[in-house]
Amino acid sequence: MKLIFLYGAPAVGKLTVAQELALITGYKVFHNHLTVDLVTSLFPFGSEPFVKLREEIWLAVFAEAAQQDLSLIFTFNPERSVRSSFIQDAKDTIESKGSQIVFVELTCDETELERRIEQPSRKQFGKLASVEQYRALTAEGAFQFPALPQDLSVDTTDKPPAETAREIAEYVAARAV
Repeated sequence: MKLIFLYGAPAVGKLTVAQELALITGYKVFHNHLTVDLVTSLFPFGSEPFVKLREEIWLAVFAEAAQQDLSLIFTFNPERSVRSSFIQDAKDTIESKGSQIVFVELTCDETELERRIEQPSRKQFGKLASVEQYRALTAEGAFQFPALPQDLSVDTTDKPPAETAREIAEYVAARAV
């Protein structure tokens, strides 16, 4: 089992790249908003029960997927409501099952990122869709998070999602255990 852990700022293209990557690899996409939307239907974003349940669900899915040898692509936006222990917990969960986790950072030029934030497609998943809100959250430090492991970093500013996905798939295939 492999877990491709795609991370980056809002609107860098995580879900779009994940969907393209799924077409190439056959891996399932575990979009982080699935869990966020579920838990926020019960508890406010960032509240103690929200943080606890969100991470428990993420880790439970990782553990079961590893147990079932089901490779996944996970999308993740590093932000301050995620406990700093989550990344190590994810690594431990995957690696304890003899599986592999590959951390892929997606980046994007700030001007392009802000253009993408306001794309209508972001609203269907309840994603951040306002440049003003993004700027305010950034100024408040909402996206501050300890450095994540980085096996690969891809700038998506001018690169089509399918090309980014091919680059990731080739990298992951070359690292096969």
